[in-house]
Amino acid sequence: MAKTHEQIGHAGLTGWRQTVANKVAPPAAQRGPVTEDQVQAVIGATFYVLSLWYVLTTTAKIVKQLRS
Repeated sequence: MAKTHEQIGHAGLTGWRQTVANKVAPPAAQRGPVTEDQVQAVIGATFYVLSLWYVLTTTAKIVKQLRS
């Protein structure tokens, strides 16, 4: 994974998300051929995508209600 991808993934890690990533990354990195930074980047990207999905679906529901 390129460094820029790791940096983008890490951007999604703040507060409790960072705590989760810090606890999950070491054991996950030991079990697979990835580094702790890569695991944290994937976790951060996952949280980012889930947040984006939540905002988009909520916005779509609001627009749907306003149109009806």
